[in-house]
Amino acid sequence: MPHVSHPLIPPDTIEERAYQTNIARHALDGNTLVVLPTGMGKTAVALRVAAERLALGKILMLAPTKPLVEQHFRYFSQNLLLEEGDVAMFTGSNPPAKRIEMWKAARLCISTPEVIKNDLIAERYSLRDVSLLIVDECHRTVGNYAYVFIAERYAATAAQPLILGMTASPGSDPEMVAEICGHLAVDIVESRVETDADVRPYVHEREIEYRTVDLPEDLWLALSVLNSMIEDRLSTLADLGYRVPRREALSMKALNGIMAQIQSRMQQRDRTAYTAVSVHAELMKLKHGVTMAESQGTTALKAYLSRLESEGASGAGSKASKRLCADERFKRLLALADSWTRELHPKADEVVRIVLDQLVEDPDSRVIVFATYRDGVSMLVDHLAEAGVPAIRFVGQASRDTEKGLSQKEQIEAIRKFREGEYHVLVATSVGEEGLDIPSTDLVVFYEAVPSEVRSIQRKGRTGRNSAGKIIVLITKGTTDETFRWVSNTREKQMQKGVKAMRGGNVPTAPAPAGSPAAEGGQLTLADAAIRAATLAAGDGADRPAVVIDNREMSSKVAEHLSNLGAKITLAALPVGDYAIGDRVLVERKTVQDFVDTLVDRDLFGQIASLAESASRPVLIVEGGSIADLYELRNIHPNAIRNTLASIAVDFDVSLVFTRDAEETAGMLYAFARREMGEAKGERSFHRHKSARSGREELEYILTAVPEVGPKAAREILAAFGTLRAVFSASAEELMQVKGVGEKTAGGIVEAAEREYR
Repeated sequence: MPHVSHPLIPPDTIEERAYQTNIARHALDGNTLVVLPTGMGKTAVALRVAAERLALGKILMLAPTKPLVEQHFRYFSQNLLLEEGDVAMFTGSNPPAKRIEMWKAARLCISTPEVIKNDLIAERYSLRDVSLLIVDECHRTVGNYAYVFIAERYAATAAQPLILGMTASPGSDPEMVAEICGHLAVDIVESRVETDADVRPYVHEREIEYRTVDLPEDLWLALSVLNSMIEDRLSTLADLGYRVPRREALSMKALNGIMAQIQSRMQQRDRTAYTAVSVHAELMKLKHGVTMAESQGTTALKAYLSRLESEGASGAGSKASKRLCADERFKRLLALADSWTRELHPKADEVVRIVLDQLVEDPDSRVIVFATYRDGVSMLVDHLAEAGVPAIRFVGQASRDTEKGLSQKEQIEAIRKFREGEYHVLVATSVGEEGLDIPSTDLVVFYEAVPSEVRSIQRKGRTGRNSAGKIIVLITKGTTDETFRWVSNTREKQMQKGVKAMRGGNVPTAPAPAGSPAAEGGQLTLADAAIRAATLAAGDGADRPAVVIDNREMSSKVAEHLSNLGAKITLAALPVGDYAIGDRVLVERKTVQDFVDTLVDRDLFGQIASLAESASRPVLIVEGGSIADLYELRNIHPNAIRNTLASIAVDFDVSLVFTRDAEETAGMLYAFARREMGEAKGERSFHRHKSARSGREELEYILTAVPEVGPKAAREILAAFGTLRAVFSASAEELMQVKGVGEKTAGGIVEAAEREYR
């Protein structure tokens, strides 16, 4: 076969394919969305476009996971004729100063989007000299995902911007596809399906088999108990006047419809809405239990019921959990689950049979088993091990309950062991669905059907890349597995029609948000205009409002909006508060839900006290509504909310501000920062109740400012030493001679007397 000829691509490395050549050529003409079936060489297209654009500047490639970043790093390092260090892999484990050095030196940077977003907000470098932005798995460019911010910032700041978005599965929802195209400012769509004439010669056959199993009697019994409890909750909601579906039709869409009714009643100040919210929460938990029983098995269901029991027994548990656990039927279900000493769902044994058959037929083959939940992944790894088949677990980073996550380093190591044959079986959650290229994967097993066409396509795409592959989907008869199978298949067909419809320059478009320049005939988005204005006015940053943001706040959009407004941002680990402004202002941000949850379940007043003690101008921002919205959550009496707010404002002297959303929060923070610029403001006294006192009281008052000294100890110490000068000149041993003064109190006084003022 002929190979690509390019000065930056080693000879005889990249196979010449006509459709890849055409796509790469068109992608140089404008921002392009590339939709190609998995295994058809999206990365090869990106390599060819990058090789052309390197002459104009730096290349930035984004991928959603660290293993995928590492995979791209290996591919580009091997297939581009660049010097050592020209290709850099960015991770959060690299210190910021190191990333700045790498950015300056590298010609091609590959990173997860969160790292780049944080660095841009902190202004560690800019995208001005980036000549190509490659967005892999670009179907994620929606909502609050970091791709959105980076694409908009890139379009506004790059000297010669060009965007290449790549995906195998843009989704079947036209509005979502239009949103993706809008955020990436797509001019050109290049799409192919497996039946296209120029693609067909390179497609490897993938056999898809659906295997059905019967649900065992114990799980049918568990289902009958759960469904009985669901029937009761639906009847309760119906009695309260809510429109509810039949129990058999209770889908997530139907549950969302019920919640919409409840929220509407809340706005009308209907007191029944508080009861309905809690009943809805019970329905959500019971519906998840049904899913566990139908598609996951006894191990997963038992673990879930155990978590519900623990939550219900906890003092911090929700009312929904407590009521569920008090239900006699739930108690009987727990007793039934206690009798399960092994996995009863036939899917587990079927997975073992499938894997053993594959490895007997081809001992060197690779098998990926996908399961939606971590409990299922752990159970399958154990089940395969009992059958003499070592399997490696592949899950996300977060640790939940007793399930420990895998660090990015551990994820990469797991993929390496699977790729190199140390393990022939990989059992993964959704973290393994996107983009991972293991050419020798011969078989993919779905432990359950998934309703998402994107996830289904991504899972299937892990096999049949370099040779024929097989996909086996396990279906439990008479359950939602059967529904999800047909839903997924229907949506995949709709997506294929949509992909074909996007050809010939038919770029999907969505209406511009009301009030935006685009909606009124302009070309720039609001974000673009703000960024460009900030860029022109920024200078060296000395005349810009400055805000220090806690690292944990980067998951919200507040930091993005602040950056777009032109604020000078520094990221740090703040011991107290979320935003520090100047020497005086410290801001804690809470959503209305978080405010109420912290009041009920955690130490809200402890947090407020720490905030008040840490700044002369403490501020609490409650985001997402007004005081009235606080009354509608967690069924707390309005007087309790009012008393809490009064205490925060009066007892702690903390300013309260309510904002509508993240954008308004950013606007308030920016306003605070502008006020803190320029000449110093008058300071608030640290002594909130400063007033005339007698000589004795004044001395006691001063001494009790030392954290370890209470009023009684202050009187005893002053009586013994006579003056403050004598107290602060004394040694710890001398202070400990005073009645009631221990080592801790004496040490606190000595430390206060010797502490330097900085």
